[in-house]
Amino acid sequence: MIRTQIQLPDETFARARKVCEAREISLAELARRGIEYILSVYGPESEAKREWQPPKPRKLGWKGLGDADLKLEAQLTRTERSLTRRRKG
Repeated sequence: MIRTQIQLPDETFARARKVCEAREISLAELARRGIEYILSVYGPESEAKREWQPPKPRKLGWKGLGDADLKLEAQLTRTERSLTRRRKG
């Protein structure tokens, strides 16, 4: 087993001490359990099994426009947009 030191903010240390007293475990045991939990969730084993995928796009809508209209609106320059508004108004 490796022996190491960690630095904790005072408030975190106080909260950890209270958990240790309530559960009747040492601070070292609390740290080991916490690290083991984090590694089980984010460890290299779980990352190696999954390939990263970008998030799926969401349909957020904008000004009640459909996909084609939204694309057209997004590609307009400020000048083109102001000319379009003048013609309509």
